[in-house]
Amino acid sequence: MRAETQATIESIEKSLALVARRMNWDTAKHRLEEFNARVEDPTLWDDPEGAQKLMRDRQALLDAIEGYEQMSRDLADNRELIEMGEMEEDEDIVAEAEAALRTLRGKAAQKELEALLNGEADGNDTFLEINAGAGGTEACDWAQMLQRMYVRWAEKKGYTVELQSEEAGAEAGIKSVSYKITGPNAYGWLKTESGVHRLVRISPFGKGTRETSFASVWVYPVVDENIDIVVNPSDIRVDTYRSSGAGGQHVNTTDSAVRITHIPTGIVTTSSMKSQHQNRDAAMNALKARLYQMELEKRNAAITEAHENKGDAGWGNQIRSYVLQPYQMVKDLRTSHETSDTQGVLDGDLDGFMAATLASDVSGKSRAEATAEE
Repeated sequence: MRAETQATIESIEKSLALVARRMNWDTAKHRLEEFNARVEDPTLWDDPEGAQKLMRDRQALLDAIEGYEQMSRDLADNRELIEMGEMEEDEDIVAEAEAALRTLRGKAAQKELEALLNGEADGNDTFLEINAGAGGTEACDWAQMLQRMYVRWAEKKGYTVELQSEEAGAEAGIKSVSYKITGPNAYGWLKTESGVHRLVRISPFGKGTRETSFASVWVYPVVDENIDIVVNPSDIRVDTYRSSGAGGQHVNTTDSAVRITHIPTGIVTTSSMKSQHQNRDAAMNALKARLYQMELEKRNAAITEAHENKGDAGWGNQIRSYVLQPYQMVKDLRTSHETSDTQGVLDGDLDGFMAATLASDVSGKSRAEATAEE
C-alpha cells in the first residue's frame, strides 16, 4: 500500500477515534436504548418542551451513531478493496478505492470538528459584543472592520443577525456594537473568538504612519428555556437614555435605550434598537447570558484564568494579530494557525481559525501537539 494512502487511512482513523471519544462510544448505544424507552412513555408529551428536547437529543445521538458506523464501514470496505486490487494488480480498483478514501477523509475531518461542539451551551444562539480598545479613532475603525467581518461570517453560515446596540465613534467607526446571532451551534463556533484582536497597518486617516489598534470581542450564549438564571431585582440598576447610534433609522428620538447594571458583578448590558419595553427585555436577556457565561467559566479553570486576566483591550491580552503592512498575515496566538489571505479573513473566512481553536484541548495545546504526546 502506498505511503500516501496509508497516511490517508491513519488520518481517518484518528478522526474516528476522536469522534468516538467525544460521543462516549462505549455507552452510546445504551443511551440510545434509554432514549427509545422514554419516547415510548405515554406521558412524554405531558411536558411538550421537555418532549421536544428529548426528541432532539435522541435524534442527534442516533445521527452520531449512524454516521460513525457508516464511516467505519466505508473505511474497512475501501481498505479491503485496495488490498484486493493490489493482489490482483487491478489499478482501476485501487484508484477508485483511494479516491473514496480521500473523500472519506474530508467527511471524517468534518465530523471530528462537529464532535468538538459538545459543550453544555455550544448548540445555543449567542450574543457577540465588540468594543474598540487602545488606539482612538484607529481603534474605532478597527472595531467596525471586525463588525463587518463577523456579520459576513454569520451570513455565510446562514445565521440570523440581530443588532442589539451600537455606539458610533467620535470621528469614524464604532466604539461598541452588540448582536444576537441565531443559528445551529452559533455559540459553539463563536466562543473561539473571545479575546483581544490586534491590527497593524498604515493609517488610513492621513497620517501615513504604521499604527497598531486593538478591539475586544466577547461572546456569551443565549440562555434558553432549559437554563434557569435568576436575577435579583435589588441587584440591578436600570437606566434609560437617548441612543447615539449609527444614524438614520437607528437614532432614537426619545429616551428609549436601556442600560442595565448588575451591581454585584459590575456587568453592564445595553439595548438601543427597539421600544423601551423591548430594549429592557433584550438587555435583561443579555445580562442573563453574561451571568451564565460566568458560571460556565467557573467550571473550567483554564477558561476562567484567561477571562480574569483579559484586562484592557491592549498589549499582552491578544488572541489574534492581523498585519496588513508591511506584509500580509493573520495569526492566532493560541494555536499558531495563520494565513496570508488577510482580505479573505476580513470578508468572514474564519472557519480555519475557529476549527484550530476548537481542536485545542483545555491546556491550550493544538491537536497536533496533543496527539504527539499520546
